[in-house]
Amino acid sequence: MTERLVKIYPAFERFWHWSQVLLILVLLFTGMGLHGLHGLVPFGPAVMLHTTAALALVVLWIFAIFWHLTTGTWRHYMPTTQGLFKVARFYAFDIFKGAHHPYRKAYWRKHNPLQALTYLALKLFLFPAIWVTGIVYLTYNFWEQQPNATLLLEIVANLHVLVAYLIATFVIVHVYLLTAGESFVQHVKPMITGFDTIDLTPEEEAYLKADEPGRLS
Repeated sequence: MTERLVKIYPAFERFWHWSQVLLILVLLFTGMGLHGLHGLVPFGPAVMLHTTAALALVVLWIFAIFWHLTTGTWRHYMPTTQGLFKVARFYAFDIFKGAHHPYRKAYWRKHNPLQALTYLALKLFLFPAIWVTGIVYLTYNFWEQQPNATLLLEIVANLHVLVAYLIATFVIVHVYLLTAGESFVQHVKPMITGFDTIDLTPEEEAYLKADEPGRLS
């Protein structure tokens, strides 16, 4: 294996990541305002901003799903138990002892097993849940005449808030882990420049040199 600086985050992935960050923060901020946790934005504009950001995020997710499927990037999110418990132990115990991260990024798998499992859960469960409950909540006027509509609305609203809190928890943990181990800048820099240090097999290095030299630095 050869350690090389490789462009593993293409432009669209970086755009998708930072746009998603911005929209989720806007949604969390306006959502907290709508539930009375702050009064920094008037109710009407908060509803409009929350709805606009939500629709923009849905559109972004649709493009991101298409991109992941057509480029094969979805493979990076496939869960595996290989090395999973070592990574979990690192974050639970070893990180506080100054130990080195047990996972080395590879060309074919840039996310460690715990990351892949977490991101997959987000994409398959939490994001669809916040999407569906949000749309049902938003379209209440179209089904308010249905039996038990008020009770159903309360259930949908509570589920929406619950999932929002789970996503907020993920954001907090994600930012916290960016401060662990290497410096915050070293963690964030690859998602800005696209380049990160990974281990390449001789075959992967030869392929990149011949067919995609722009991805090597």
